[in-house]
Formats: sequence, C-alpha cells, structure tokens
Amino acid sequence: MTAFYGVELANRLMLGTAQYPSPAILAEAVRAAGVEVVTVSLRRESAERRDGQAFWALIRELGVRVLPNTAGCHTVKEAVTTAQMAREVFETPWVKLEVIGEHDSLQPDLFGLVEAAAILTEDGFQVFPYTTEDLVVAGRLLDAGCEVLMPWGAPIGSGLGLNNLYGLRSLRAHFPDVPLVVDAGLGLPSHAAAAMELGYDAVLLNTAVAKAGDPVAMAAAFAQAVAAGRAAHDADPMEPRDMAAPSTPVLGKAFLG
Repeated sequence: MTAFYGVELANRLMLGTAQYPSPAILAEAVRAAGVEVVTVSLRRESAERRDGQAFWALIRELGVRVLPNTAGCHTVKEAVTTAQMAREVFETPWVKLEVIGEHDSLQPDLFGLVEAAAILTEDGFQVFPYTTEDLVVAGRLLDAGCEVLMPWGAPIGSGLGLNNLYGLRSLRAHFPDVPLVVDAGLGLPSHAAAAMELGYDAVLLNTAVAKAGDPVAMAAAFAQAVAAGRAAHDADPMEPRDMAAPSTPVLGKAFLG
C-alpha cells in the first residue's frame, strides 16, 4: 500500500469540502465514500468565525485526516503565510500547496510553486504540490523536498477528465516510486478509474461530487470507481492490439468436405 509521508491509506479517494449544499450532505458524502482525507481551505473556513468553528467541529466528528490547502493564493508569500496559519489552525504538517498563476484556467505558477515548496519543506511541512504533468517541474519539486506530486487532470472545476494521457503516463513512468495523485478536473467516476488504471496512487476531487444532483450517491460512485481502477491496474491488464484475436482457438475446428 502506498504511503503519503508515512501515512498509509486504505481508501485512495480524497475529497474536497467546498460547494456542498449543506454541511450535513458533506458529512453524508464523506461517509458514503469512506474517504480518509479531506481538503480544507483556510481562506473559506476562518478559525475566528463561528461558522468556521462549526465546520472544524464537523470535520473532527467525521474522524478524517485534514489536508489544508492554499487555494486562492497567487504569490509565494501569500501561499507560505496561508500554509503557516493552516498548520496552527488544523495542527498538521500536511499542506496542499497551490500557487495560481493564470486566472481563467487556474493553472499553477510553476516557478512560484517550486519556490514555495522549498520554503515550506525547510520549515517542516509535508507538501502536496498542485502541479501540471511537466516532468522537469516534477523533478524540481522533488529536489525541493516534496515526497508527493499532485498533477492536474484538467483545469479545476472543469469536469473534462484526463486532458493529457501521454503526459500523465510519462510522469508515472519517470517517477515509479513517487506517490502520485491526480488532482482537479475530474467529472465522472470513469475519469477516476482511468487515472487509477494508469498506475496513479490516488485521486482528489471536489466539484464533481459537491455539484452533482445527488452528492452522496456520486461520492459512493467515485469511491467504487477508484477501487475498481486500482484493482484493474494491479491485475496487469492486457495490452491493446491493432488486429483482432479470436477468443476461440481455430485448432480442432471441424471442416465440412
């Protein structure tokens, strides 16, 4: 089983906690999927606000591990400061590091990401960087001290699935021993299954569940898809081929004279 900074997870699905119709539905979705890790934005759930305190109480009641994120940060200083505040509030060295560089696609600022990752790992954080499938950046993040990489499947909230199968497959092949999590852009359980079939270790998603007509049912569907995709990968699936291959052998076939 893959370990994330020494923590082994039985469930390879991670869920975000934003945009749900209500806290009660969020709790039901988390329980239905059986997830062990949820992401939380410090910007949205301020510890000083009463609703933020109620949300934190709900998370504690669910008994899940919290992965705070720096969502909405556009500079290195902003991301580092947010991460440091989150560590105090949520009492964890884990942080999902986001440094956004482009407003429309929410593509990460890869230069700022590497810089912020180096600062935070030096400060004792265990960084989960939201990145692209770029191999060079992946290497730089590992050099900066990251032990997990979180490449996007597609732009955040787009539901497009896996936009660059070649890039994601190459990333997996180049870093076979690094825990990899597909983060963002997934819209359907089949997208999650495809990521797991590529050999990824987990998927993280939010909008596809939170904005579904039935978030609880969708969360359960994603959990099943993740488990099925990983099982398929571990079963060593057949290689695709250009020509048909009969499933019934020709040898021994009766011929009429």
